[in-house]
Amino acid sequence: MASRLVKPNHPTYSYVIQPKEAQRQKFRQSIVSSSNESPNVVNLMYDRRVVRGNTYAKYLPPIKPRPNLYDLQHQQEGRRRALARRRALELFQTRTPEPVDNRKHMVVQTELYLEELSDRIEEADVYVQTERLLDRPSSPLYIPQVTGRDTATQIEEGDLFNFDIEVKPIAEVLVGKTSEQALVEIAEEEEITRIREQHRKYEELRNSELIELQRFEEQERRLRTEKERRTKQAEEAHRQEQELAEKMAARAFTRAYLQDLVPSVFHNLRENGFFYDPVEHETESTFMPWLMDRTMTHVNKLVIGRSLLDSTIRDVVNQRIDQYQRIDESHRQVNHSSKRRSTTRGNSIHGSEKSQQQRKSTSGELRETPEDNRDDRDETNTDTS
Repeated sequence: MASRLVKPNHPTYSYVIQPKEAQRQKFRQSIVSSSNESPNVVNLMYDRRVVRGNTYAKYLPPIKPRPNLYDLQHQQEGRRRALARRRALELFQTRTPEPVDNRKHMVVQTELYLEELSDRIEEADVYVQTERLLDRPSSPLYIPQVTGRDTATQIEEGDLFNFDIEVKPIAEVLVGKTSEQALVEIAEEEEITRIREQHRKYEELRNSELIELQRFEEQERRLRTEKERRTKQAEEAHRQEQELAEKMAARAFTRAYLQDLVPSVFHNLRENGFFYDPVEHETESTFMPWLMDRTMTHVNKLVIGRSLLDSTIRDVVNQRIDQYQRIDESHRQVNHSSKRRSTTRGNSIHGSEKSQQQRKSTSGELRETPEDNRDDRDETNTDTS
């Protein structure tokens, strides 16, 4: 306990408020404040006042390149687009409505905070065995010399352990645990069955309610469509009635206005010659163009017929000329072949006479060979041809 300050007797100092103990908290103030303001948390790894690098070299600030005008414009354009996109998202994003009176919103965790690790990390065990060093063999254990006398104890069968008696608790535990596990599994299966049945009933109820809701929505849509169609029909009928009334009023006004004007207008047009003879107009506008078209068609047919006749005559004359030329060419070939045969025959006769003279001049008789006979036959065939 702090001692109270006692007012001294000498008037060296004075006070207005009675001294009291300093109000200090028992524990350290929490880092997270109760207010909505964010706490001032400082991390040395991201503090700009902490210099990176060694402590013995001179610190040189990084040289910043000269900013490019195009890069600055591009960055400003990107920031402007990001700001516009953020404003659009804030404008079209659905916001939480304000709380009602005497209530406030609570922050609730709705995101998934459990992450499923689907990728299995491959693991492998590797070990290294070093060679054993050949150390000094261990010293043998010291066995003191026996000084007393050895004794023995006889244990009969069943004195220390009896299986039939000792196994009963273990068997009871195993059987009880197995039965309890079986009962738990059966209860779990029954609970799962009840949950599935309840889920099936809920699905059926939800589907029926959904079908009923869809039926009501479709009925509402049909009623709304029919209402819009009837409204449009009424508006269209009202518009047509207005147009009909306007047309009838305009027609009556026009008839009353032109009742005395039409006879005078027709009279003036007839006197000025604007009304023509219908027979003359029909003749000039219909009959004469038709007659000219038929005449031109007939003339074109005559010209085409004459051109076809001229082309036919030209083809016949050309064919006759070609025939006469072929006949003349065949006569020339016949004459030329006859001249060649006569020349060949004279040469063969002259050669035979010369060969006979040579055979007579040689001594002895020469026999005729098959080749000579073949040559003679070839010459004979040539002569006959």
